[in-house]
Amino acid sequence: MAVFSRGFGSRRRESDPELPPGQYLTEDFPVLSAGPTPRIDTADWSFSITTESGQVTTWSWDQLMALPIEDVHTDIHCVTRWSKLGTTWRGVSLDTLFADIDTSDAYTMVESYGGYTTNVPLEDLLDGKAWIAFEFEGEPLDPEHGGPARLLVPHLYFWKSAKWVHGIRMHSDDDPGFWEQNGYNMYGDPWKEQRYW
Repeated sequence: MAVFSRGFGSRRRESDPELPPGQYLTEDFPVLSAGPTPRIDTADWSFSITTESGQVTTWSWDQLMALPIEDVHTDIHCVTRWSKLGTTWRGVSLDTLFADIDTSDAYTMVESYGGYTTNVPLEDLLDGKAWIAFEFEGEPLDPEHGGPARLLVPHLYFWKSAKWVHGIRMHSDDDPGFWEQNGYNMYGDPWKEQRYW
């Protein structure tokens, strides 16, 4: 993953109570990627949760679409300092996917097509905090923005909302993912400006 898309530079900051500290408002949706954009056909897409016992639960695209789908209205905040307010998504809640998963591990490693990983505590994926999103602003999610499906964890910096999501592996420890190994904060709360180590 050596190719970086445009948009990793800094910009001016704005003072707005709806924006976390150090963020600026954008109307567009910047494309930021560390590596080439995977192109996954929904016929080939799958998502799995792997527990500490090795139990794997997998959903195909059609199985995901048969689950309860939610409309999500939220703000998103990128570590590169842009924020986009009032975005609209559609997806399946992680609460639905974890409903029958038996795990005692407190941490997860989110895995994507293309090899990207990011660590997220399990409690930050549950209780209405995270979704597998496949639509943005009423349209199927473009590959450049993580389509056909990405993780959506809007209360954390957007690098935690892994594009091209493929699975979640349970972990007993909070092991670092791709950006966390390269100096990004292990948690990534935008309101605390947890950008880097």
